[in-house]
Amino acid sequence: MISLKDLNPHLLTAEYAVRGPIVIRAQELEKSGKKIIYCNIGNPQALKQKPLTYIRQILSLMEYPALLESKNINDIFPADIIERAKHLHHLMPNGTGAYTQSAGMPFIKQAVAEFIEKRDGIPTSENQIVLTDGASKGVSAVLTALLRKPTDGFMIPIPQYPLYSATIELFGGTQIGYYLDEANSWQLNEKILTKSLNDAKAKGIDPVAIVVINPGNPTGAVLSFENIKMVINFAKKHKLAIMADEVYQDNVYAIDGMFHSFAKVMHQLGENDITLFSFHSVSKGFMGECGHRGGYLEIRNMPADVMGEFIKLQSISLCSNTVGQLVTYLVVNPPKQGEASYDLYIKERDGILNELKVKAEILGKGLNAIDGMEIDVPQGAMYAFVKLTLPHTADVTKMSPAEQLAYESKRDNDYCMSLLEETGICVVPGSGFGQLPGTLHFRTTFLPPRDEMEELVEKMKVFHGKYVKQLEARK
Repeated sequence: MISLKDLNPHLLTAEYAVRGPIVIRAQELEKSGKKIIYCNIGNPQALKQKPLTYIRQILSLMEYPALLESKNINDIFPADIIERAKHLHHLMPNGTGAYTQSAGMPFIKQAVAEFIEKRDGIPTSENQIVLTDGASKGVSAVLTALLRKPTDGFMIPIPQYPLYSATIELFGGTQIGYYLDEANSWQLNEKILTKSLNDAKAKGIDPVAIVVINPGNPTGAVLSFENIKMVINFAKKHKLAIMADEVYQDNVYAIDGMFHSFAKVMHQLGENDITLFSFHSVSKGFMGECGHRGGYLEIRNMPADVMGEFIKLQSISLCSNTVGQLVTYLVVNPPKQGEASYDLYIKERDGILNELKVKAEILGKGLNAIDGMEIDVPQGAMYAFVKLTLPHTADVTKMSPAEQLAYESKRDNDYCMSLLEETGICVVPGSGFGQLPGTLHFRTTFLPPRDEMEELVEKMKVFHGKYVKQLEARK
């Protein structure tokens, strides 16, 4: 029988806090009858967000074509939905159960290219698009292709989404963490980037690429045009590829906030010698179609022979799932003004985004009012990285750096586990994402319904005060 010692050591050391021990305990408590408010993961439809009618109507007709022959079809579906489904059946004669071209169906790649052109006002080719099983598979593909040896390093933000640290560890590469500037709305800081890069080189690490998440996970920050420009110039100076995780591009709530894609800024700067990998997904935004695992990878500034290797890599898995590709098409090609389904689509889209904005404000203002908690009202994405101040129960001045790290990790894990046990609120410890030494955080989403978010704020206020008193009593 296989035991742990027989497994890949990289698998054993990889960590993914978003679905870690606290979530496992939450599921156990839920089975025993306790109400759990899941704020650990960006999974909108699991938290009562309704799917877009447009997407589900098209999928119904695509997955079960016999519906199109129904006598009362016109009583069930709007005319434009029926016509679009018929057109898609023409474009997909093999249906949704067949494999597609390795990089994805050409008409969908063309639709993605047109979406990017419209979004950014820049030329885009379907030949630089690869359709993927969500953004995660695109990230894995890039890491697989670029990782040549164990000392190849990827610069990842701290705090970061654990997909990056876990996948780099699993593939046997090296992480180069760079701290985001919490005092400056979690923007990137060139001095910090340079120090991280130089420290890595001094250890014999060869930096290959820099990862940027915008809007931010777990921070909820939206990067300014100038900040993105700085990152592009930094990458050019140090000969780094850029991996731009832009899956939350529709989730911008700040009045003065605006999403700028890396592709658009690079084009405006006239840069054409920096390889850019951009990722998008149907799981986030206002769609929340996590289970359909659709997304795309756009690659810019890459020779044809190298692009061919990426297509070969995709072909090893045959192709991304066909229904996910179809959902990607529907996301980048929504109903048009004047079509019967347009008004409902806009109503549902705006309703979801406006509700997320309200819940971000409820969370931000509510937690900031709690003594010992500090949070920027999220500007975008679906998350907040909340800073905690807790009394110490040990003398950190007598600890080694490794002991301090273990101590701080235990502190935020204990806090989040106690929060779960007492209130049913499931959040993720900041140590699972990385944080500046000496600081404590937790990540929470603001996806649950508005009444649950209001309940969450009140429960946290009571819990935090009680928890702090308990720690003070242990001094």
